[in-house]
Amino acid sequence: QVRLVESGGGSVQAGGSLTLSCAVSAYLGDNRCMAWYRQAPGKGREGVATLSSATGQTYYFNAVEGRFTISQDNAKNTFYLRMNSLNPDDTAMYYCATKIGPNCHWVYEYTYWGQGTQVTVSS
Repeated sequence: QVRLVESGGGSVQAGGSLTLSCAVSAYLGDNRCMAWYRQAPGKGREGVATLSSATGQTYYFNAVEGRFTISQDNAKNTFYLRMNSLNPDDTAMYYCATKIGPNCHWVYEYTYWGQGTQVTVSS
């Protein structure tokens, strides 16, 4: 079973930055997808960003594009979400996920999920 562990969440004031990490326990090959989702209390799960290992293609949710960056360190089997200019609307539990590609957009169901890390942004 593939295990994913998120880290890097916490509390930050509006305008601040955080970097989330997702450590993956197994290598899924060159045709894999990586994704970050988030869920605020009382809200549905929301796709934030995805990355294709095969092509480098990324997708970003409109509300975060230009502020968030998804990236990976293949040698460490770890991927990241750098979040800049955070605002209270970014407050949510953030989840990382991965799957075999090729369709990496968040509308496609992901196979393996982490437990989540909380991000809280104060005004």
